[in-house]
Amino acid sequence: MSCPRCQGSLEELSLGDVSTVTCPHCGFADVPVEHVQEEEEPESWRDAFNRFYEH
Repeated sequence: MSCPRCQGSLEELSLGDVSTVTCPHCGFADVPVEHVQEEEEPESWRDAFNRFYEH
């Protein structure tokens, strides 16, 4: 099995019933992550100043 990032060889790491693969060359780890940030409404200048002066 080759690394999807650098095409190097992957190593399998396991602990008990859980296992994952990692690349010792580039640091790739087969860990699921979310790269999508939830969009929030931007803070208005008035709200920012109010929050500043409240502290």
